[in-house]
Amino acid sequence: MSSSPLLEEDEPPVGAGTSRGKSSLMYLASAWLPVLFCCLVIAAESTVYFGADHTSTPLQRFFEFFFGPFTQPQWWRLHIIIRKSGHFTGYGLLSISWFRAFWMTFRTSAPVHDRRVADHALAMLGTLLVASCDEFHQTFLPNRSGSARDVLVDCSGAAIMQILVWLWMRRRFRT
Repeated sequence: MSSSPLLEEDEPPVGAGTSRGKSSLMYLASAWLPVLFCCLVIAAESTVYFGADHTSTPLQRFFEFFFGPFTQPQWWRLHIIIRKSGHFTGYGLLSISWFRAFWMTFRTSAPVHDRRVADHALAMLGTLLVASCDEFHQTFLPNRSGSARDVLVDCSGAAIMQILVWLWMRRRFRT
């Protein structure tokens, strides 16, 4: 058995879900705090301060320091790619956090394969929910707009990450 919480296949560690003691609370916190952290980062980035009008200049200066000047059309294309890559990556990491939390806390007597399918589905659902709420929230901000396209980018990042986790666990558990 591995020491990684994501890989625990058998019983939870002593005290995990078996008592109301400190170890049980610490185990739950270690499972769910990464999800909370990802959601807080997304919430912070969903403010007026992280709109394209506020991120363009600092990012342009950063990239021009390394790559030299860009024309305005070149920069806007690159800026869109940077922002969408951020969506893709951030929500991919959120989906891994969701999966890890479900894997660690929702233990059942079901076969490992069935647990994995359920936990991957729940991770995707959690990611879809956060992405949809984020985009809905942005419709109320003056310099932001909610976009179904962004939800698709977010869920695409989540799906790719879930596929990678699936393949990694499949190889690890040989199931």
